[in-house]
Amino acid sequence: MEIAAAIKNAFKDMIVPELDKIKADVSEIKAVLGVTNQRIDDTNKRIDDVSLHMADLSRRIDENNKRIDETNNRIDEMKDRIEVKISETNDSLNRLYEVIVRRDEHKTLELKVIELERDVKEIKSKMAESVPQ
Repeated sequence: MEIAAAIKNAFKDMIVPELDKIKADVSEIKAVLGVTNQRIDDTNKRIDDVSLHMADLSRRIDENNKRIDETNNRIDEMKDRIEVKISETNDSLNRLYEVIVRRDEHKTLELKVIELERDVKEIKSKMAESVPQ
């Protein structure tokens, strides 16, 4: 049995230090995994926070887009009303131009009538002079 005990002691001397080293390595790996898992948990929490923030920003962007669309609709309605007003104003200006032109023509016609009356008067006067009495 001495041989068995010697073999047993030899195995103890060879394997126990290796097992202790393996246990230490496993403990170190567990510690690193614990830190890594904590970092992963922290990162996941940050990702969740960023996701919530992104969802909030997306909602706010959607609200702003809705307001922009409403503003664009109001601008389009105002543009349509302005175009109608411009058209009405142009029609009024065209009628005013016609009235101004007619007045100008009236003045010209008035001057021609005065000139014709003067000519008729001169003709009558000449005719009266040339007719024997």
